[in-house]
Amino acid sequence: MSRESELAPSLPPAVQKVSTNLQRWGFWSFWLQLVLGIISTVTLLFSIPALSESKANLQAVQFGIISAFISIVLLVVSLVLCYRYGKIGKKIQNRDPAMRPKKSETIRLIQFGLVFNLVGMLFAIIGAETLVGLALAKSLTLSPQLIGSNPQQFVNPLDLLIIQANTNTIGAHFAGIVTSLILVSRISN
Repeated sequence: MSRESELAPSLPPAVQKVSTNLQRWGFWSFWLQLVLGIISTVTLLFSIPALSESKANLQAVQFGIISAFISIVLLVVSLVLCYRYGKIGKKIQNRDPAMRPKKSETIRLIQFGLVFNLVGMLFAIIGAETLVGLALAKSLTLSPQLIGSNPQQFVNPLDLLIIQANTNTIGAHFAGIVTSLILVSRISN
């Protein structure tokens, strides 16, 4: 060890704890949201070509998919913020207190993440509810006969894929919300 490192003051335990929490929760939230976001995006991208073939209830399906894509865009913003949590956690380890990010700025950034995740979750829920309503309407309007004359009357796998994509996006935003709430709680104390 050098003489400088022996004389340099160590970080206070509270600062170390905040740094560790930001890095750890930012890391896990980033990766969980990234995986769920990629699954949702790929699923939605697979559904787009099939939509051109289907003309039934196209406006409602398009509204549900647009809501899902808005939710995914907000998820990308949340991913950037989660990445920044880890970077801020590293900056907090600076021995010079003047060089550390301010507590109020860090909490404000986490609150922005919380708002983006809440709005993204709202759009994902709206999209999912639209598509679940369409699938329910299709299944309720079926006649009791086994073979229908119009295959568009049936709930098809495309409907279920889009609903699954929205559900994954809701899960990703939920992970971001939980992370933000935990970080605000741990940093505020």
